[in-house]
Amino acid sequence: MDDGARPVDSRSTARPVDTRSAARPVDGRSVRRGVPGRGERLADWADGRLGVYALAKSQMRKVFPDHWSFMLGEICLYSFLVLILTGVWLTLFFEPSAVDVTYHGSYEPLNGVIMTRAYESTLDISFEVRGGLLIRQIHHWAALVFVTGMLVHMMRVFFTGAFRKPREMNWLFGWTLLMLGIITGLTGYSLPDDLLSGTGLRFAHGAVLSVPIVGTYLDFFLFGGEFPGEGFISRLYPVHVLLLPGIMLGLVVAHLILVFYHKHTQYPGPGRDQRTVVGMPFMPVYMAKAGGFFFLVFGVLTVMGAVASINPVWAFGPYRPDLVTTGAQPDWYLGFSEGLIRVMPGWEISAFGHTLVLGVFIPFALFPLVMLAIGVYPFVEAWVTGDKREHHVLDRPRNAPVRTGLGVGWLTLYVVLLIGGGNDIVATHLHLSINLITWFVRIAVFVAPPLAFFVTKRVCFGLQRRDRDKVLHGRETGTIKRLPSGEYVEIHEPLTQAQLFTLTQHEQSPPYEIGPRVDANGVRRPVRPSQRVRARLARAMFGDHSHIPKVTPDEYREQLTGGEHRH
Repeated sequence: MDDGARPVDSRSTARPVDTRSAARPVDGRSVRRGVPGRGERLADWADGRLGVYALAKSQMRKVFPDHWSFMLGEICLYSFLVLILTGVWLTLFFEPSAVDVTYHGSYEPLNGVIMTRAYESTLDISFEVRGGLLIRQIHHWAALVFVTGMLVHMMRVFFTGAFRKPREMNWLFGWTLLMLGIITGLTGYSLPDDLLSGTGLRFAHGAVLSVPIVGTYLDFFLFGGEFPGEGFISRLYPVHVLLLPGIMLGLVVAHLILVFYHKHTQYPGPGRDQRTVVGMPFMPVYMAKAGGFFFLVFGVLTVMGAVASINPVWAFGPYRPDLVTTGAQPDWYLGFSEGLIRVMPGWEISAFGHTLVLGVFIPFALFPLVMLAIGVYPFVEAWVTGDKREHHVLDRPRNAPVRTGLGVGWLTLYVVLLIGGGNDIVATHLHLSINLITWFVRIAVFVAPPLAFFVTKRVCFGLQRRDRDKVLHGRETGTIKRLPSGEYVEIHEPLTQAQLFTLTQHEQSPPYEIGPRVDANGVRRPVRPSQRVRARLARAMFGDHSHIPKVTPDEYREQLTGGEHRH
């Protein structure tokens, strides 16, 4: 019997019909309201498997402070991305082979010259592949900007104290990225096997051989035998394109994750404290600015690669062990390491039939120590202060004179050694004696950093005194007023509450002290040598003579009521 009844699934439930979801014509098209679109369905699918909704809700609206100096880190990131993109393109055409071939290409001056296949493929990329020279030069410029950006970014972090708890690990990640960037740059410009890069590798080869006892083993491990051999290019290639970039990419990701997790630091100002962040949301404001800045960095690097020639390998010719190009210089970030060796006296010690080349080994050992000094500083400062609090508000460099002086002293040492690494270029361009420049660098290595530290510290003191005067007397307006008594005074404009807060919000905690050596019972308290060292460092770095006392509330109120307000 069929009376029109149909089976009903007992699992189904009746739902009211939403007439709003019916199709309605809009501009001649039929639109179904309430029906999820394709993008929404894709987002629902991803959320069911990855939980992207909860992640987006917690992170996409995360507030980031805004300051021009924060762009330094973005320059590093975007330069690294450009390096990866251009590097992948170059790997499609470069052949890491040390097999000898005879060149027959479009660059006439080198026709008929015997060279390695690596050098020949570099020439082919520069002259035969469409756009190859542009990509090569963008890649090289991006490498220089990447290392420069990392160094400047780390100095910004150092001078403002952004390395303090809980960001010590992020500081180590950044320091490791800087070291790996320097090594990656060395392996990168060594791959073309031109006369300049070959001279640099010969320099590295001699430095490794100078290591006592294990130098020969290290050299054979790195170069695959005697240098130059047939396997060193094929060994450098995977290290440059795979191993080091892979490690750096992982560190960059970890670095960004920690930035999100710990929240970004911010400069002092009204409404900003260790718990509150004043800024803009990550989405959509910060993402839009970051995306635009990426294309700006990419565009600038492209213009640099198009108009500024760099590393013209065809001008140097292929590497030959019996030749050294005039004025051979590494990229700037390795210039200070070469400066260490160039200004070092040629000391040697012979014992038991072996020669220890101190003139090479000592500078080679000092290279990582110079870098290590800046890497371990956050932990030294944390140990000296004993401060275990979290810090999310940055210091003004003037309010930490000793730290700022140490940073400037380190940079001064870097620049002095950079001059030593290019002593021949400085001598020829300035028409000076190369021996005079060498002796200047030898003396400046010991004199210039302490002098820079002293001058920087005095400058910070001067800026602190100016801040103190501005808090007490206000800002100078340049307006001169004559009083009834005939006295001329300058009218000062009082600072706003926001300006007063910015100038006085920093802490000036007393330094760590050992305390009395004898307790109340007359028993001498044991004091470890580490405690004595810590107390001396604390007095030197944070004692009364290391800063100008800031204005206290009582001093400010006394100034307001003391008849000095006319100034």
